[in-house]
Amino acid sequence: MAKSNKFNYIINPEDEARRIKSKYKTLLKSWRPKEATKEKDRKLIIKAFKVANEAHQGMRRRSGEPYIFHPLEVALICVNEIGLGTKSIISALLHDVVEDTDYSIDDIRSLFGDKIAQIIDGLTKIREIFGNQPIESMQAENFKRLLLTLSDDVRVILIKLADRLHNMRTLDAMPEEKQLKIASETTYLYAPLAHRLGLHSIKSELEDLALRYTDKEAFQLIKTNLLNTKVERDKFIRNFVRPIKKELDKQGIKYQIISREKSISSIWYKMKNKGVPFDEVFDVFAVRIIIDTPLETEKSVCLNTYSIVTDKYLPNRQRFRDWISTPKANGYESLHTTVMSKSGRWVEVQIRTKRMDEIAEKGYAAHWKYKSDVRKVEGGLDEWLIKVRELLQGSEIDALDFMSEFKLNLFSKEIMVFTPKGDVKTLPLGATALDFAYNIHSEVGNKCIAAKVNHKVVSLDYVLKQGDQVQILTSDTHNPSEEWFSYLKTARAKSSLKTAIKEIKKKATDQGRLQLSIIYGNLKIENTRENRLKLSTYLNCKSKTDFYYKLAKGVIEERTIRECFEITDGFNWKKYIPFWRPKTETDKNLKNIIQDEIKKNPNNLLLDKSIKNIKFNVASCCNPIPGDDVIGISLPGKPIQIHRTNCEKAISLMSTFGNQIIKAKWNEGEKVGFLAGISISANETFGLISSIVEVITKGYQINIRTFHLISSGGTAKGTVTLYVSDSNVLKKLIKNIKAIEGVISAERIDEIKDYH
Repeated sequence: MAKSNKFNYIINPEDEARRIKSKYKTLLKSWRPKEATKEKDRKLIIKAFKVANEAHQGMRRRSGEPYIFHPLEVALICVNEIGLGTKSIISALLHDVVEDTDYSIDDIRSLFGDKIAQIIDGLTKIREIFGNQPIESMQAENFKRLLLTLSDDVRVILIKLADRLHNMRTLDAMPEEKQLKIASETTYLYAPLAHRLGLHSIKSELEDLALRYTDKEAFQLIKTNLLNTKVERDKFIRNFVRPIKKELDKQGIKYQIISREKSISSIWYKMKNKGVPFDEVFDVFAVRIIIDTPLETEKSVCLNTYSIVTDKYLPNRQRFRDWISTPKANGYESLHTTVMSKSGRWVEVQIRTKRMDEIAEKGYAAHWKYKSDVRKVEGGLDEWLIKVRELLQGSEIDALDFMSEFKLNLFSKEIMVFTPKGDVKTLPLGATALDFAYNIHSEVGNKCIAAKVNHKVVSLDYVLKQGDQVQILTSDTHNPSEEWFSYLKTARAKSSLKTAIKEIKKKATDQGRLQLSIIYGNLKIENTRENRLKLSTYLNCKSKTDFYYKLAKGVIEERTIRECFEITDGFNWKKYIPFWRPKTETDKNLKNIIQDEIKKNPNNLLLDKSIKNIKFNVASCCNPIPGDDVIGISLPGKPIQIHRTNCEKAISLMSTFGNQIIKAKWNEGEKVGFLAGISISANETFGLISSIVEVITKGYQINIRTFHLISSGGTAKGTVTLYVSDSNVLKKLIKNIKAIEGVISAERIDEIKDYH
């Protein structure tokens, strides 16, 4: 036996062989084959396992475990947690074979056929394809390529989510900066994608695992509180469901009642959004009633069950949601209500059938399983998948813009509106009449001049509401304008508009070239590539097409060109003839300087004033101070931004610019005052302000920058901003402020504003 890596993993070939065999047998037991092709499919799975096991022979993960553990676990997730079948199992077992071994896609095709090869090709990660792309767009291109597979087979996305889930479960083996990069991608891209595909359990677990790495302190705090309150919570739930169970039994309804804790991440978001501690988050769990009833009686039995619950407990009428009559876009169906318990506590109750529960937990795979049922979810998952395909196919949007727009639309709330014929269209909340036009067809959007909403003429930027009936008015002579981008909410509409504007600009190119020749001729400037580039850069044009379009439209005046080339009466014309131009030495760029510094100190980029050539800013969104875990993010043309690792903005940036993350830490020897803020809530008592000031100034000799306090109805709320040397001082200070008589809470402020 031998040890492998820093995790002290013990290499034991006999034990590893036993564990591989056990996982493999579990996979075969979990598999639910079609009877007609059972033997044939079983042989293919056995063959796929043998190929994967031999291909990954001798390979190990960072943890030290045999690499084959990973594809086996991904296949098990596909079967047990998503409900996928034979082709998905085979593809999951082989998903890293082409990337990490000598096998090619052609080899896979000859062994397993075209469909498996197509799925594996979609799953194979890209490394060299985008070598000429800016480094910050590589993740965006990866994500866009992943979504392009929707055009072929949605199983690629589902297997990729299973792959990401297992990688998150084993993320401890990765270095910290990799953990942050992967966790950030997960929060902003993969968890929302799982949500949109209806994979609620996977979405919640991905968010919880990501929070564990992006904000370890918050994760541990909530986890501990949930454990400490479990006995009391279980007792409360038993008492709450007892009268409901009694009535359900009396009426002969087949049911199962379970209670589910809300995910750690969802509790954390509630604490942050409402600004309350854990003790004040009342809905940390929900009671779910799952009914076993035939399809044709689902709605009536669920409504009857709702009646039973609300007969026993008083409901909050404003919290009733009927997603059975109008399912969510991802296929989710359920009745939700919030009722008051006998002890005066609000409790969320979810009522659904076994079919609805399977769709809620396993998403697309379960939705597909029930496809033959007579129910059809209008505006549901299938329509969303079609929209994604349309957005990707023929889209001119670049990868970074696409990823930004796509993740904005993943979690958006939705409204349902109607065409003049009564057809239902699902749009994100905040969508406009112009979004509706592009939803009908790109050409309808391009030719749109106005809309009628509920028979009244409205402008293109009119924001639609639930239940509106919309008619689009068009004109064949009308063309779209760039101003329309500000009217649009949906990625699909923005992509269609961008394509149309680009086409219009292309047609104007010849006219723009002619206009430039005339102006350059008048000013005696050589019409060279170098001079065109100089002017284009001066005008901040995004592309050559954009440059000529502005010229054609007369946006670029001769006066502006004179300013660009500094043309005066004593015009130095030699300066603009290329062969008279002196060559200049380019400055060393920021990327090279960073690399030099990291070579000197490979563990971290030290944050102090000794590094003369590197500029860094402390991010105002989270105001990190020495002692905080920090990360640097290097964006093109900007100083390095130093963020706290749990900063939401930083997590968002890391999800997009993962390859631009720089390890950073504070120079412990440097004592400088950093601006920090504390939010205070207290009962209005005599001498409160002087007590707080005394703790700050006398106990710690800290300079206060601002102190803002408002009293109302016996309660005082306020903020204090001050200069501290590190996070330990700030934590001790907050602890001492909390100990002051009358103080209810004292918390660190992330984003500091000027309070006057």
